[in-house]
Amino acid sequence: MLSIIPLGRHAELENSRHAITLSTGKRLVLFRLPALPSINDLPAPASSIGGWTYYAMEKECPHAGGPMGDAQIDIEDSSYIASCPWHAYDFNLDTGSSSFGVKACVFPITVREDQLMLEFDGEEGVGLARIEPISEKVKYKHNARTPTSTDAINGIATTNTTSSPPGEDATVCDWCVHILNTSDPEQKINLTTHLFSTFATREQTDNPMPIGAGTVQPPDEPPRQDLTQVQPWQTLNPGRGGTLKSRINMLHALANIEQWAIDLAIDICVRFATFHTEPSPTTTATSQPLPRTFFHDWLKVANDEAKHFSLLRTRLENLSSSFGALPVHHGLWDSARHTSHDLRARISVIALVHEARGLDVNPSKIAKFRKAGDTESVETLEIIHQDEITHVTTGHRWLSWICEREGKDAVEVFRGAVRECFRGPVKGPFNVEARGEAGLDGRFYEGLIGGLPGRGGHVVAGG
Repeated sequence: MLSIIPLGRHAELENSRHAITLSTGKRLVLFRLPALPSINDLPAPASSIGGWTYYAMEKECPHAGGPMGDAQIDIEDSSYIASCPWHAYDFNLDTGSSSFGVKACVFPITVREDQLMLEFDGEEGVGLARIEPISEKVKYKHNARTPTSTDAINGIATTNTTSSPPGEDATVCDWCVHILNTSDPEQKINLTTHLFSTFATREQTDNPMPIGAGTVQPPDEPPRQDLTQVQPWQTLNPGRGGTLKSRINMLHALANIEQWAIDLAIDICVRFATFHTEPSPTTTATSQPLPRTFFHDWLKVANDEAKHFSLLRTRLENLSSSFGALPVHHGLWDSARHTSHDLRARISVIALVHEARGLDVNPSKIAKFRKAGDTESVETLEIIHQDEITHVTTGHRWLSWICEREGKDAVEVFRGAVRECFRGPVKGPFNVEARGEAGLDGRFYEGLIGGLPGRGGHVVAGG
């Protein structure tokens, strides 16, 4: 029972990683890596072409479901090793074996006249539903300089409203507060990507970054630079995407959301750094602090949001506009205020309402740009959509983690938080497939109405 599935031409698959969804719903990740030197003059593998070799494996780590699309790739004993970003479980991309004793499913790739073919064993008639690039690149503006941990020592200032960058001994929370107080979006991008890179790199050493829980306080609201603010319901109607003006309006609105999304992911790390779970009344579980993987996951989300903003800002400039050319709203931060007292509520409203709403509306937006022939914007929006599925997954995972340790039902906690901290109904139509990929079924969102007073019915999508 074997299906041979065409994935596309080598010349068309330029990214180093692609997300694959099969017709059965099975999700894989495709790696495009430089061909390794042959051993004992053995022929190149069947998956090699033009100096590159392709590997496919299941998208979720078999240990705890970590996103293998974000894996670190190393070489060991003349083989590529993919390490899960959550707990560093390592997997040989040829065999799927791991030094931890678990095994990942890997799938053979062959190349036939420039066409990549995936061998999927166990079921006949399986086809390709979609294949999408996983972007790893942030587009910095005008060769903007990435700050280093020695900047404060050397007296190099940024456009932060409070201070120069933290020093080498700074904590995660020190960096988070500095990023939140940075009004220049380009510096915010640089600082955010630097923080995630530093944290992730030092996690693999005997000198990890200290968290610094409870040592500093985040601002009530991050400052903004040279932006005209309006209420969410006062923003321009973007239209249907048929005109350049309409598409610029849509891209500008999305860029504004992504900038706030950077701050929201950074804020959750510092504002709730001292969080402890409540002892479970039904089990012997005691109060627990947040593990370091919590901070890794949300800094990864912040890094993604910085990438998204950079892609959208670049696209606006390519269309002869710029970020800040149109009015913006602060609707997402309003939700941050309403959930600043409770991590469960913050995750529920920001990740599982606002960001999940982005999964609902992204496909229709992408269709509008595709109909207009704006393929470059389509590529950007598809990258964002794929990343946002993982962000909703992150929210669902950590709400579930908290609830499991507190002996609570995650659906009930989520719905209670929305009723307390959200305005108006959680509206459809819902992208059931994308929500399902992220772990949300209809119990989370069907028939749900927020109980906050005031103007409702406007759900800020994405983030």
